[in-house]
Amino acid sequence: MSVAAFVATISLCLMAAISPGPAVLMAARVGLRDGLKTGAALAAGIGLGAVFWAGAALFGLALLFEYAPFLLTALKIGGAGFLIWTAIKMWRAADVPLEDGEDAAALPSLWSALRLGIWTQLANPKPAVFFGAVFVGTVPTDATPPALALVLLCIFLGEFLWNTAVARLFSLSKTREVYIGLKYWIDRIFGGLLAALGVKIAAL
Repeated sequence: MSVAAFVATISLCLMAAISPGPAVLMAARVGLRDGLKTGAALAAGIGLGAVFWAGAALFGLALLFEYAPFLLTALKIGGAGFLIWTAIKMWRAADVPLEDGEDAAALPSLWSALRLGIWTQLANPKPAVFFGAVFVGTVPTDATPPALALVLLCIFLGEFLWNTAVARLFSLSKTREVYIGLKYWIDRIFGGLLAALGVKIAAL
């Protein structure tokens, strides 16, 4: 795999990672509510989810969806349901003061944040379509296993670092002070946006 092909592949994946979607929205939300450490755990889960989709694409994900399109439909419906369910939890917890420590949508552990990151990525069919239809077209057919492993590692790092940066931005003390004062409306907005993304995914 040439250096040019490697750079092109990773650049494309990075652009996909920073595009607005459920993962970025969730990173911002967790950074605001739970802080950087929990946001980084979420970002690691998002990165693992991206590696799963990329690995599946390398093993013929697009071909599987072509021969069994109902699987993609099931993925869309299941993913939309997960995002809408998460949005409902955010909406219901909007009127619970953050300082009370009783936010129903709060993550009790870093493991919970990691799992949420994985499920958020797996519930979104956009990465599945991107990796299955676009990503595989940039990877040379003669790429060696070490080169593919390096590509997957860079995909993880790109997703992890970007979403950690988003969580960091929203975890800053000034940002959190604003959030505490406007928690009700911000949670309703986040929940509404996430629900809208879920509906959009189901309608694709």
